[in-house]
Amino acid sequence: MSTLNPINAADLKRKLEAGEAVLVDIREPNEHAQEHIAEARLAPLSSFDPEALADCRDKIGVFHCKSGMRTRTNAAKLAACGFAEAYFLDGGIEAWKAAGFDVRRQQSAPTWPWNRGKTNGS
Repeated sequence: MSTLNPINAADLKRKLEAGEAVLVDIREPNEHAQEHIAEARLAPLSSFDPEALADCRDKIGVFHCKSGMRTRTNAAKLAACGFAEAYFLDGGIEAWKAAGFDVRRQQSAPTWPWNRGKTNGS
């Protein structure tokens, strides 16, 4: 498989609830810590190791980022990690939230160095 097909948030939610899919968050740890889909496994694109997903290749693989751009840009790399069937969450976590589905948020999440110590409007 060398490409990922899109899946919408509602279809993904059904697959997750049925235990048919594994959701992989390819965002960076600080993004994941700030907010994430509860069922998502973190596998940052910057240090992506397909072998970290070896235990779940019997399920449908669904990758997501914030809006879908990183996932689409790296589709070939992600699709090559061994899932028989693989998708990307069309619109990323933003589409998930727009569909009315919950995310977990952490107020004290780490930030990138250029954001530390800044307040809104800085």
